[in-house]
Amino acid sequence: MTLDPLPETDLTRHRRLRDQGSLDRADLNAILDAGFVCHLGVVIEGRPLVVPTVYGRDDRELYLHGSVASRSLSGATPVCVTVTHVDGLVLARSVFEHGVNYRSAMIHGEARKVTDPEEKLAGLRRLTDHATPGQWSYARGPSRKELAATTLLALSLEEASVKIRTGPPDDGDGPDAELGLWAGTLPLTSVWGAPLADPELPDETPVPEHIARREGTRYT
Repeated sequence: MTLDPLPETDLTRHRRLRDQGSLDRADLNAILDAGFVCHLGVVIEGRPLVVPTVYGRDDRELYLHGSVASRSLSGATPVCVTVTHVDGLVLARSVFEHGVNYRSAMIHGEARKVTDPEEKLAGLRRLTDHATPGQWSYARGPSRKELAATTLLALSLEEASVKIRTGPPDDGDGPDAELGLWAGTLPLTSVWGAPLADPELPDETPVPEHIARREGTRYT
């Protein structure tokens, strides 16, 4: 299925490094699906506040959650959410040409507080299973008291900016190539480790398959 491209707006138009920009919605989805921690930027009482939090998504919206006491999750206010993956360092012949291979997404919009009980449960399920697929069905679900203590925000994915950089340094055909210095990339990968059991668990408690199978797999 072909996805509609991301629209260009005053907030999402690529003004610098335009060759690294993408309007492909599939690139946005891939960046979001590769991680589970974002940074939520919002202005509170005239001051900027950036909060790291976990997220999940469907085809239209990004879901973020936190405590009802959190000022950053009040909703009905413009926000900016960012997700970034670092894939390696770009080490050139001159420090000026150094850079980073990365994938990043920046989402703009007005966050909506989710109040419908069914949508709230569905959003929390997406958020939980986004971080650990299968965990919602395995663990105990939230009680009414826990739901009341939790805020869930929904942010439209319609206004988003995507940038991706890959490849080697850009100075291989310039005058610095004559310096005889090494240049290239230093890749960075993250891998899930072996599950560590809670010390309070009985010894015979098995690791569920949906958790055990992630050991040794890449995080992004």
